[in-house]
Amino acid sequence: MTQYIGVLTAGGDSPGLNAAIRGVGKTGMNAYGMQIIGFRDGFRGLMENRTVTLNASALSGILTIGGTILGTSRDKPQKMPIGNKTIDMTDVMVETYHKHHLDVLVCLGGGGTQKNAFHLMQNGLNIITMPKTIDNDVAMTDATFGYDTALTIATEAIDRLHSTAHSHHRIIVVEVMGHNTGWLALGAGIAGGADVILIPEIPYNVEKVAESIRQRVRDGKGFSIVAVSEGAMPQELNERIQVASKDSKSKKAKAELEALEAERLTSTQTLTQQLEALTGLESRVTILGHVQRGGIPSPADRLLATRLGAACARYIHEGIFGVMVAARGDSTEPVPLEQVVGKRKTVPLDHPWVETARNLGISLGD
Repeated sequence: MTQYIGVLTAGGDSPGLNAAIRGVGKTGMNAYGMQIIGFRDGFRGLMENRTVTLNASALSGILTIGGTILGTSRDKPQKMPIGNKTIDMTDVMVETYHKHHLDVLVCLGGGGTQKNAFHLMQNGLNIITMPKTIDNDVAMTDATFGYDTALTIATEAIDRLHSTAHSHHRIIVVEVMGHNTGWLALGAGIAGGADVILIPEIPYNVEKVAESIRQRVRDGKGFSIVAVSEGAMPQELNERIQVASKDSKSKKAKAELEALEAERLTSTQTLTQQLEALTGLESRVTILGHVQRGGIPSPADRLLATRLGAACARYIHEGIFGVMVAARGDSTEPVPLEQVVGKRKTVPLDHPWVETARNLGISLGD
């Protein structure tokens, strides 16, 4: 019997989403005779029953296109903004699923999407997911598609900033995406030859960072490149957040925690000013922002997304649901969603990349 497949993309856009959609769709149609529809703008499109038929014509020519042809949103099934209210629209989404006689709903996204998909699974839907995010922080998979492209863009930015830092004898602080994990800053920092790399997993001491830069000056190197994750923070701020997190139930404690998180996300500007004062070197900050996740996906991301999409169609054909399609070396593995939800793949303090950075003489701020 023909299987009917629904597909949606949710959360932030990421290079490789269209390649993954194409991988599911073309494999599903060509190998298994499936029929595929897409829901526009994530879970909101599922709620509003806004669909597009993903036939051969719709999938043609999208492999190299960035973003997602389906559109995306950060809306959650159980907390859907409707007017000035937030309403649980899970039942409406379940109804839409059955209205189209779907055998499974494929959800492409990061940690939040995995959680929302799991919620729908608990409400009786057949679900299968794929891991997408430039942060590379989805648990239980070797890699997420989108990361390699963002890593390439961030590395190229650091490469280009070297010349101006060297010419003007400046400190250039490069802020890379990564609110809770440092994979992007760490990888780009090593690949781009940064002199300092600051990541959320290793709270930094600004005086130690400054001393590493002053030592470079004494060694005859009058410039430095500092690669910093947007979520990296000084040790004292980390300690304050840890204390506030222990009592986050009261309104006062929640407000304090929100204020500290806001301070965390502006700490790069403060760091730049502090380094200029402590070293006497002119310091400038460059925030890469959304440029890191835009544009044409890299060959590695196209390959990863395509093979995950093809494996997804195969798992559906085999009746394997309630799983995330994880990358395992050159193969894939269906990982139960309950093992993925609520977890985040952070940089281990003993990771080989961390050891490599230290052995290269790169300061990690600790």
